[in-house]
Amino acid sequence: MNILIMNGPNLNLLGLREPEIYGKGTYAELCARIRAHAGSVGVSVDVRQTNHEGVLIDWLQEEWSKVDGIILNPGALTHYSYALRDAVAAIPVPVVEVHLSDISAREPFRRVSIIRDVCAAQIMGKGFEGYVEAIDWLRKRKG
Repeated sequence: MNILIMNGPNLNLLGLREPEIYGKGTYAELCARIRAHAGSVGVSVDVRQTNHEGVLIDWLQEEWSKVDGIILNPGALTHYSYALRDAVAAIPVPVVEVHLSDISAREPFRRVSIIRDVCAAQIMGKGFEGYVEAIDWLRKRKG
């Protein structure tokens, strides 16, 4: 099984950016946790991060046919990127939306995910373990 994991704006600042919300773990530690779990269950992962909306859209369009599923943490783009939403809606592979924090318990503008309804699942508020859960969710879905 092959999974593309895409992380959006400011995820590269994990460990520095509001650790009381996002945790003290770094982006490198997140990637290591993802790769360790994926390896332990026989899943191949491609983990990427960008601060640019268009790059996320390009990756979705270029890579969807090469993978069995996608895990997407769009960061703040969750709340306003209709272009990203349309790109997710256009591809036929399952996309799992992941957030480190529980966006439903955050500021009012963060409570809205405009991509939720075009994703196969949403996992939030579980920190790094949300990615582990998303990998396992995609594995079970594939059967």
